[in-house]
Amino acid sequence: MTRVIFLCTHNSARSQMAEGLLRAWAGDRFRVFSAGTTAAEVRPLAVEVMDEIDIDISGHHSKHLSVFEGQQFDYAITVCDDAAEACPSFPGAKRQLHWSFEDPSAANGTDAERKAVFRRVRDQIAARVREFIDRAEP
Repeated sequence: MTRVIFLCTHNSARSQMAEGLLRAWAGDRFRVFSAGTTAAEVRPLAVEVMDEIDIDISGHHSKHLSVFEGQQFDYAITVCDDAAEACPSFPGAKRQLHWSFEDPSAANGTDAERKAVFRRVRDQIAARVREFIDRAEP
């Protein structure tokens, strides 16, 4: 199976959503993981907006990159925004891709406004994951 790791700074929202989406839609073709340069709590709003599309990431937990040290991956995909933060790299990957998404965790406003940002980012990630599924080489 093709091994994919999604990387982000905190492994709390974007990389968790990407992991959940790819596993749900193509878990029969891909072994999927996620990690960050700093382990944090998986954001409750990420869990909520994924649940809205019937993907349960409530059992996910944030992991530090070091957990995967020495492992080989076919793809390492960073999902953080270069302009705003440093994205991690993964030297053991055959292919490194970068998908730039804003950090929904940084959203301000009411709960409804913040949830709208999480939904928008989820939908952007979902579109990229669908493209990836269609185009990824083993």
